[in-house]
Amino acid sequence: MVKNILVVGASGYVGSQLVPVLAQKGYYVTATGRDLNSLQKRHWSSLENVNIVQLDLAISSDLSLLLKNIDIVFFLVHGMSHGDDFVDVELFSAKNFSEQLKASQVKQVIYLGSLQPISALSKHFIARKKTGEILRESSVVVTELRAGIIVGPGSAAFEVMRDFVYHLPIIITPKWMASHNSPIALENLLYYLVELLKFTPTTHKIFDIAGPELLTYKKQMQIIGKLAGEKVHIIPLAFLTPKMAAYWLKIMTSVPTNIAKALVGGLRYDLTANGEEIQALIPQPLLSFEQAVASTFAHERDIIDSVIWGFDADALSRWQPGYSYYPKQAGYRLKTTVSAESLWQQIQLIGTQEGYFFANILWRTREWMDYLAGGNSLKRYRRDPRKLALGDRIDSWKVISIKKNAFLSLLFGMKAPGLGRLEFNIVDKGTYRELDIRAWWHPAGFWGLLYWFVMMPAHLFIFKGMTKAIVKKCKSIS
Repeated sequence: MVKNILVVGASGYVGSQLVPVLAQKGYYVTATGRDLNSLQKRHWSSLENVNIVQLDLAISSDLSLLLKNIDIVFFLVHGMSHGDDFVDVELFSAKNFSEQLKASQVKQVIYLGSLQPISALSKHFIARKKTGEILRESSVVVTELRAGIIVGPGSAAFEVMRDFVYHLPIIITPKWMASHNSPIALENLLYYLVELLKFTPTTHKIFDIAGPELLTYKKQMQIIGKLAGEKVHIIPLAFLTPKMAAYWLKIMTSVPTNIAKALVGGLRYDLTANGEEIQALIPQPLLSFEQAVASTFAHERDIIDSVIWGFDADALSRWQPGYSYYPKQAGYRLKTTVSAESLWQQIQLIGTQEGYFFANILWRTREWMDYLAGGNSLKRYRRDPRKLALGDRIDSWKVISIKKNAFLSLLFGMKAPGLGRLEFNIVDKGTYRELDIRAWWHPAGFWGLLYWFVMMPAHLFIFKGMTKAIVKKCKSIS
């Protein structure tokens, strides 16, 4: 009987959705990811039957203890976030894990790969296919599911299309808008993954998984526009190559650039699928693309009702349809020998006579702009001049998350087309500390995106100055 499950890549899109489903069904889940802090922010991280472990397969290490007593592994790792060398990183990670599997008692690996075109030079497809081949070199039975676009809040390919619909009155695209794909709803994919645990295969198996429709990307974007209440005007241009489109994506979408760039190279290929075999094995009603999009829109506010936003009611009430799922971000990180306690004491003075530590004239100018637009940022307020607590108001900001000597998150309160927060993060590295000051912004449509790029030069200048000013002040009073 399957009891212990390892989810490799639990901080990724599918992994982060799969872990709570497995936990709810009573399995004991070990969830791994490269960034332990990211895992700890997941709402399921504190569940009794979930164990969180930091794991970076790009670094060779002994995994015998991690794999001990594990019955089944979900391998959901991909390397697209690593940039241009993501193929090397992805294949190295797969080889590293495959070698470790040989000495384990794991009964099965369930690997989520990608649908494969008849012929393609896309590095993304090549890496996905080779990863499956490498995992099958171990002594463990591998069940590989090959999927195309997954429709759900946070799915990179879906969010790229949605950003285009919301951000642009006229969408200029390469000719790949006529390519076909078989998108599948997130809930249908998760059902397949969980139900596979009921089977005990003795040989390797590859299944295509797909929704009930074969649609062009153009048709998908039109459906998204219809449900979003946005008019979609698409102009495909023959001379707009996928490489050029990747640079265009960097500006127009909030999806992480490296992931969007890796995906776009494969969008020019038809990705047809025959899902009859797995549907015969694990039958279920398949949502149409329109039904899947409607379900996604109904649950997209979940990103705000999360530990990242402190489960804050004000943030939740301000979230609107059209806000990008993935935020834009800008900030500055500085190494220092100043203690975490000293940095924290100084950060807590924000909004007092210290103002905002650097370029206060620019902060005041922005506040006057907010006032002229009908905002209330000129009202000065702090509950305590020396200490901060959860829920405190600092001028137009609100403390939505706080951890002594480590972390402060402020909800942006001025009038602007979008939703944002400002974070102060102190990481103790033993011999030194890292102070990171960073703004996160979910743009609302075209104007939210324009606002971000207009403000970004000032952000980069200000956050660098703020970080250095805080460290300098700490040194001067030590």
